[in-house]
Amino acid sequence: MKLLLASKSPRRRDLLSRLGFPISFVDLNVDEVVPDGTPVELIPAGLALLKSKAYTGELAKDEILVTADTIVAHRGDMIGKPHSREEAINMIQSLSGDRHTVYTGVSLKSAKRQCVFTEKTYVWFRRLRHSDIISYVDRGTCMDKAGSYGIQEWIGLIGVERIEGCFYNVMGLPVSRIYEELCKGGW
Repeated sequence: MKLLLASKSPRRRDLLSRLGFPISFVDLNVDEVVPDGTPVELIPAGLALLKSKAYTGELAKDEILVTADTIVAHRGDMIGKPHSREEAINMIQSLSGDRHTVYTGVSLKSAKRQCVFTEKTYVWFRRLRHSDIISYVDRGTCMDKAGSYGIQEWIGLIGVERIEGCFYNVMGLPVSRIYEELCKGGW
């Protein structure tokens, strides 16, 4: 099998590459519109499916297109990527001392079939010092991340108290679940 990952995320590219399958990367331009009233837990799979539909190439019989989308949900609301330094600070401050949920929707699509699923991981942050939040945000690595943080980065090292579920899901791609789905065959 050859995997085609439709993602610009360097984390997703790295994680999927580690599975050992031949892989190439494709860019898609998708307007990620979520209909009003969509339950938070359905948004990632819907966006992953939308991205897979945007792929206009023809898949060879040994190719599988992988698309994904990750969101953070806190107290029933979706938290996307921050648009400003202040928004990033506020996002992390809201997660401090509380639990949130990371959802990643994944679509695996071949010429013969398609599989769409959502992986869910709970993350608990300890109470963070405001100065630590400022220090992390000012490092400049949080702006391309849902929830304004990367669990694999400094803020994750000092702030994540525990998780329940897949660690790599929080990074943006539940690779163990993808591997299991690919191993089921029928592609």
